[in-house]
Amino acid sequence: MKRFIHIIIFVVATQGVLAQSEMETGFQLLEKGNFSQAENFFGDFLKDNPNNKTAQICYGRAVGLNGNPNKANTLFNGMLEKHPDDYEIRINYYESFLWGKQFKAAEKLYAGLVEDYPNKFGAVLGYANTLSNLQKYEEALQWIEKALQLQSGNPSALTSKKYMNLGLANTLVQSQNYDEAKIKLKSIFNDFPNDRETLLNLANVFLITKEVDSAKTSYRRLAISAKDSIVALNGIALAEHIGENDKVALKVAIQSKNKVSKIADNEIKEKTFERYAQALIWNRKFISAKKYIDSLSNQFGDRNWVLALKATHGMYTGNIKNSLQHYDAILASDSTSFDGNLGKANALFALGRIEEAYAATNKTLSIFENQKDAQGLIEKINGQYSPYVQETASYSFDNGNNIAYATNTTVNLPLSTKFQTVVNYQYRLTENSETSAKAHTHTATAGVTYAMLPKLKVVGLAGINNAQFNGNGYSQPIISAKVVTEPYRLQNLEVGYQREVQNFNTDLIEREIVMQHYGLNYNLGSNFGLGWYTQLMHTEQSDDNQRDLLFTSLYYTALRKPNLKFGLNYQYLAFAEQVPTIYFSPEKYQAGEFFAEVSGKFSGNSTYRINAATGLQQVEDDDMTSIFRVEMNLKHQFTKRLSGGLYGKYSNIASATAAGFEFTEVGIQLKWLFKKQPFFNGSIASR
Repeated sequence: MKRFIHIIIFVVATQGVLAQSEMETGFQLLEKGNFSQAENFFGDFLKDNPNNKTAQICYGRAVGLNGNPNKANTLFNGMLEKHPDDYEIRINYYESFLWGKQFKAAEKLYAGLVEDYPNKFGAVLGYANTLSNLQKYEEALQWIEKALQLQSGNPSALTSKKYMNLGLANTLVQSQNYDEAKIKLKSIFNDFPNDRETLLNLANVFLITKEVDSAKTSYRRLAISAKDSIVALNGIALAEHIGENDKVALKVAIQSKNKVSKIADNEIKEKTFERYAQALIWNRKFISAKKYIDSLSNQFGDRNWVLALKATHGMYTGNIKNSLQHYDAILASDSTSFDGNLGKANALFALGRIEEAYAATNKTLSIFENQKDAQGLIEKINGQYSPYVQETASYSFDNGNNIAYATNTTVNLPLSTKFQTVVNYQYRLTENSETSAKAHTHTATAGVTYAMLPKLKVVGLAGINNAQFNGNGYSQPIISAKVVTEPYRLQNLEVGYQREVQNFNTDLIEREIVMQHYGLNYNLGSNFGLGWYTQLMHTEQSDDNQRDLLFTSLYYTALRKPNLKFGLNYQYLAFAEQVPTIYFSPEKYQAGEFFAEVSGKFSGNSTYRINAATGLQQVEDDDMTSIFRVEMNLKHQFTKRLSGGLYGKYSNIASATAAGFEFTEVGIQLKWLFKKQPFFNGSIASR
């Protein structure tokens, strides 16, 4: 927010000076801002009239306003020694402190001046402007009102008042007091209807608060000239993006791009080209965006705004390392660049370089105090590494008369950005309403996750599974280990081993069947919405049976907001030995299905996800039968640290349970971050 320093030109009329025309030319030069010529004029005039006080004052003003405030200050100080009670010399002397940006010194001097001359407009206005330069906007506004009482409607005072309100509004935005900021900005329209700077600032506040329609209204009010019409269209395109209407944003950006060819303003042209490229990226037209950005690079070179476009393209397409290089190049030429600093922080976070991401975000906040996006990134990182407790309670039943009640408590304790620990306890009561058989299982585990490299993690878990049934019981160790990595961008790979005990129903619990899984999960994404997921698993069981599983899914993301994904799934399952009276164990089982998933927000803090699939399944060489499954999840963010939700799922897929029955489960989840910040936050902040 720029600060306004008002210039007061004092023309002192003494002994008929104004009746003469000797200094009229100099007065005009001062008034028009030709300070260098005014300095020469009054310098020459004083050679013949060295004691003319008016000429001395005007010369001092010309010197100070021509970029030499210290010399002007010395000149006025010398005059004040000869005329200690002269108001005109005092006020010019005090104003010279403003030219030299010595606002603290000026504040004390002006305070004394308004005490001596409370009804002098120039003194009151000068004091108000001094307070404004010190960003004491509320006090400055009080004094500007006093000045306007002395000279109602004075243009200089009204202009000062405008910039004071702009400054105060900016301070309110920084403290995230958006409602008050909007009130202050709107008050400016009382004196300056449709003021350009005010409309731009007001639109920016509306964008921050995501009041998209209000932002667009402000931009439309701005469009009263050819240039400002393009500025307005560029702003509306951004508003549409924030409002999640990216297709509309692209249409508006195209309209702006077509209009800008008739404009000679290079800055507006560059902003328009930049917005069009951004709109292509928002709409995931990555090939077109890259070609256009390359053409901009050929035309304008690697200017910072072109580098920012290249970096944004990389962030959207998963080429994060290239984005980081572009952000570093921006910062090399402008260390205070907002795009460079926050962009680098986001890139480091995406690369898993968490401590560096913290440092880059904090650097951004040191330059742009209380900036909302930077604060949001800090909260996002903290949320990922803050310790939490999660509780799940569920009830399930199937058409084999099995029911189960379960609770699952997880405590996650990240001790550093590389090392996390987790403790889990699960209690499950299973019973069969037909046979009245019951079983209780208690499973307690503790695990660690260690990030060996930013994109390479090892996860280990160990614990005990204790089962009690019909007066009998046993305990079995639980083990899990896996490696999680991203071998290349848009790819995820997990390789692991797991030892668990079958606990779906009472009959299986009594048989103490231990399973050892050896598995691989691989996901390949793309920049055009197509993805492929594959799971391979080999299982060896304590009853000497073996199982092989293949699951593969080809999916396409059709929409982003809300997220709409659909695709085809195929599953193959084979057991070495068939024991159908104990559990579902075909020699061969196949299933193919079409699935669709939609997820998004239905209010500011509430989200939903619905996944449904239908298809055909075949057991052994039996006839094919239809299958259907559905899963729904509702979540609500009660506070920044407390969230909860409900879920439900149903499936009649034969392999969904160990017994091959229709299966239904409903449950509730709560998650509480019991610390606002990670345990290690203080150690990172001190580095």
